[in-house]
Amino acid sequence: MSDYGFAYLSSTTFMGVPRLADAPERPLGIAGVAYDGAVTNRPGARFGPEAIRRASLMLCDGIHPHFDVSPLDLLADAGDLRTPNTSIDTMRAALQPQVENLIAQRRMCWLGGDHSITLPLLRAYRKHYGRPLALLHFDAHCDTWVDHFGEPSGHGTWVYEAITEGLVDPKATVQVGIRSAGVREAREYVNDMGGKVWTSRMLRGLEKPAELQPVIDDIRRRVAAQGNLPLYLSCDIDCLDPSFAPGTGTPEPGGLTSNQVLTLIEELADLDWAGMDCVEVAPAYDHAELTVNMAANITWAWLSGQSARLLRG
Repeated sequence: MSDYGFAYLSSTTFMGVPRLADAPERPLGIAGVAYDGAVTNRPGARFGPEAIRRASLMLCDGIHPHFDVSPLDLLADAGDLRTPNTSIDTMRAALQPQVENLIAQRRMCWLGGDHSITLPLLRAYRKHYGRPLALLHFDAHCDTWVDHFGEPSGHGTWVYEAITEGLVDPKATVQVGIRSAGVREAREYVNDMGGKVWTSRMLRGLEKPAELQPVIDDIRRRVAAQGNLPLYLSCDIDCLDPSFAPGTGTPEPGGLTSNQVLTLIEELADLDWAGMDCVEVAPAYDHAELTVNMAANITWAWLSGQSARLLRG
């Protein structure tokens, strides 16, 4: 494969952990996918992986206050994966085999990039597990459009494609935070396919774990009902209200709070997670590093939950 290289690829590692080449035995991995060729509004998510990694350095020893463990001794950073920077099809073709190699040996977290990267990630996981995945999707947008403004695929079509390709089980697909404009067919697609959409409006004012318990129970029930499928988390940073995460390409007012997102990740940490991504962080539109700090904390929370499972069995 060609060794694609660009000046903006990250030179920092997440939380200062070793590079994967120097610690290949570590069971947790992180990698960047610095591609934003499918955005529909403001570009810049290609710079997300580098900015999230820089923000993560403020996490210091990494001991999580809820899980009381640190991922530092379990995690290695594979850097930013080399993909072409033009065609979405050639990007996905170059990305998928790299993903397959990484997930064969460890549980991975992916830093985007725009949301179009999630489709090849799910294709790799579907091939790895030999069955569909359960999907937890945090987003302001439903991403269930049947085309991308006249193009066949983009960052707003990947959920529709993942369901139609059999990459995820629709009945074990849960969307959280949806609130953007859209036709009914797109907004309700996951509900119509047997999944569940928890809109941002439905969650207004619900912050504590006990208040979010209906969401938590629904996710657990759906995963169990479909045979305890491996669960994948895809977190578009624009699921958050712009007051918490202004640095994104398509901000939507009326979103989730940082407490809501972190609580759901913490309360579901014991499930059988396949992996996660955090996408659509565009640092050029950030203010006071609010967005990159939140993205780093979302990633850290998920990695800490996985570390707790590994360390405590």
